[in-house]
Amino acid sequence: MDEVYRNDTNRDVPLAQPGEFAPIQLGPLSVWPPVVLAPMAGVTNWPFRMMCRKFGAGLYVSEMITARPLAEGRDKTLKLADFHPDESPRSLQLYGVDPYYVGEAVKRLVGEGHVDHIDMNFGCPVPKVTRKGGGSAIPARPALLAAIVRAAVQNAGTVPVTIKFRSGVDDSLITYRDAGRIGQEEGCAAVALHARTAAQLYDGEANWEDIADLKRLVTHIPVLGNGDIWEGHDALRMMRLTGCDGVVVGRGCLGRPWLFADLAAVFDGREPENPPDFGGVAAIMREHALLLIECMGEVHAMRQFRRHATWYTKGFPRQRSAPAGAHQREHAGRAARRARVVRLERALPPRRHAREARQDLGPPARHPARRLVRRPERRHAAHGHPHRADVGRLTGALTRSLTARAAPRERRTSRSNRASSRRARPRRPRALPC
Repeated sequence: MDEVYRNDTNRDVPLAQPGEFAPIQLGPLSVWPPVVLAPMAGVTNWPFRMMCRKFGAGLYVSEMITARPLAEGRDKTLKLADFHPDESPRSLQLYGVDPYYVGEAVKRLVGEGHVDHIDMNFGCPVPKVTRKGGGSAIPARPALLAAIVRAAVQNAGTVPVTIKFRSGVDDSLITYRDAGRIGQEEGCAAVALHARTAAQLYDGEANWEDIADLKRLVTHIPVLGNGDIWEGHDALRMMRLTGCDGVVVGRGCLGRPWLFADLAAVFDGREPENPPDFGGVAAIMREHALLLIECMGEVHAMRQFRRHATWYTKGFPRQRSAPAGAHQREHAGRAARRARVVRLERALPPRRHAREARQDLGPPARHPARRLVRRPERRHAAHGHPHRADVGRLTGALTRSLTARAAPRERRTSRSNRASSRRARPRRPRALPC
């Protein structure tokens, strides 16, 4: 890879040596290179996973699936949890806040032979999720976290279960230590840490020191690191600095599925190739769009592909100057369109004035019960004359003020107060007949 495509921080990072890194062991699964695609809602459906798998091996996790509708068998959720027939291993991320529904969802997935690996989401930082106590807010309640993980592990059988979480809710509430301890004690196959707090969302830099600290605390199962993996050499640098067992790649592969080819190369000790040019990117975009159409139909697929098109074309320079003759062609096309409009107008019958048309049709029909109220004409205000309604209001106000000066001033009360005073006032007894 040319130096222009490499970050200054990674210029001196050496390639992996033989035997330096080991595959990730998740129960019966062995993942090499030690790279996992992070689940991303609305992105990591099976067309995107197939595009990433085309460039390199690893573990590719589906987008987040909610446990309750999955346990109840709702069609939309089952469609989201779908896999391509050629996908193997099949990895799915599950989200839930109720241990019962999490257990039922895992039981259904495992009983139908639908998955080979289940990942539990405890790191979603979206406010609409966290304000209800879900996502990255769950590790703040260790008892609930332990109950959910226990329900998933007990119903999974031999299928490995992993959990993914963040450093904490904010800098004042750090939860990754308790989450890692609970994951190890409840029988998880691995834990993954996104080294940002929920309050950070995706801003700033990931704190890789939290990953190193978690690796020192969790010693019996693999620890995966997530955050700021933009190049293949970033993964090598993270694993060497923190001692983690693998990396989780999220936003770094958006519009760049060939990042997994770079990751496979550096872990095998090979220098990555240069990224594709615009023609190569266009071919990848076309293949991705066709897979999306196969998955969800043309209309919905093209709407989803808009975000991917933005990611794919990011970084390419814009065309600064128009090619020779472009302005002349544009001017000629505009003149041709104008002449076509003129020909169409001449072919149409002549338009009549609106007043003549109304005279031919007669007076407009009005509903018999509708009051014919003449609205004040606003054209007076346009010529500097006061609005007729404004003149009426001013006249009324002047009359009231003159009347108030001539008559003694009475105490003003609201309509409700006057009604209550009338109700409270005792009635005068009627005169008895003589």
